[in-house]
Amino acid sequence: MERNADPLPAGAPGRVTQWRNWVGFWLLGLCNNFAYVVMLSAAHDILKKQDPGNATESSSSTPAGDFQAVNSSNSSRYDCNPVTTGAVLLADILPAFSIKLFCPFLIHKVPYGIRVLLCTVATAASFLLVSFSSAVWMSILGVSFASFGSGLGELSFLSFSAYFSRDVLGGWSSGTGGAGVAGAVLYSVFTQAGLSPRVSLLLMLFAPLALLLSYFLVLVPPPSLHQWTVGHTEYEAVDSDDRQHLLGGAENEEQDKTTTDTPIGDRLTLTEKLHTLKGLLRFMFPLTLVYFAEYFINQGLMELLYFPRFFLSHAEQYRWYQMLYQIGVFVSRSSLCCVKIRKVLLLSLLQVVNAVLLLSAVQYQFLPNAWVLFAIIFYEGLLGGATYVNVFYFISKESEDRQREFSLAAASVGDSLGIALAGLASFPVHRYFCSL
Repeated sequence: MERNADPLPAGAPGRVTQWRNWVGFWLLGLCNNFAYVVMLSAAHDILKKQDPGNATESSSSTPAGDFQAVNSSNSSRYDCNPVTTGAVLLADILPAFSIKLFCPFLIHKVPYGIRVLLCTVATAASFLLVSFSSAVWMSILGVSFASFGSGLGELSFLSFSAYFSRDVLGGWSSGTGGAGVAGAVLYSVFTQAGLSPRVSLLLMLFAPLALLLSYFLVLVPPPSLHQWTVGHTEYEAVDSDDRQHLLGGAENEEQDKTTTDTPIGDRLTLTEKLHTLKGLLRFMFPLTLVYFAEYFINQGLMELLYFPRFFLSHAEQYRWYQMLYQIGVFVSRSSLCCVKIRKVLLLSLLQVVNAVLLLSAVQYQFLPNAWVLFAIIFYEGLLGGATYVNVFYFISKESEDRQREFSLAAASVGDSLGIALAGLASFPVHRYFCSL
């Protein structure tokens, strides 16, 4: 078993402070991803209300599945909506992808306090815009605000974790996984209780407020950290020999080393950042691959995997697919305290096998019942969540001290790139099967 010899901020905090920071990052992960999780389903409900032909239809609580029954009168042998929802998916990821692609090279000029305020305003604006939208473009704009806030928050909080014990990455990852479950459950509960999508979304405004409170009241950052100005923060670094040992890929127990204070705030030059990116590719590629495979399943295939003789309706089956996936993600993103997996590429390849298997299942319809698919979907969530948490843990562990903050921010583009590519790939696949 690997012992934690994590670097801590100068003036190592006590156990209560460490717990506060872990809980703080858990809440930041939960609140940061919350709007992203609920926005697809909420935006669809609002769009449905804006369509005069659907004005009398009841609201649903799932992003695509609940609309299948409404649109299942097509001539396809699949009970699917011939109008793909990929446009909304792309609106929910492209702004985040753009932020993660370019901001790591510039974001160090913006203090963390200001970044948190921007995330809070963007998330609140997303709920308000989609709630009160009277046109399609307003809903899409609201979804884009959620994506902007989520993307800026993820790269900022991941890089911010470089100033704390590495254990907070487990809290952050667990919180992001919890956002999936919490978002799906709360929105479903609100709408099933008879609340309109607009009221349901307005109730979600607690999330940006909780994000603000978690950052400013729960976290205990190093005293030398500059919240509102750009400056250098002292950081207790891991010995360079140990760092090179880890970069070599050894998986033996990490030995305690003599540490020296190194200013993590020292900025990398552009050349150094580009060199660091080359070293990150071995982590970013598995992250992109696993997210491409799982979102290809979620957006391109799940809607088409329907068992008409099962006791659940098509919409209910889809709802359970999404819930089990989110539970799997939450469980595996919370697993860092129990198990650490260095070979993340293997996890990504297993997810690709999942995608190929389910693509074949859509084509040849050989799965016997929904129970088998439930197990596969839960397993899909486990693989995706495990890849995410282990990628960022080992990036933090194997990065040089001056590179760690930039590395954690830059690597976050991997998941958004995978999701964007999956959204694009789902268009032709969805169109092909729905035309059969």
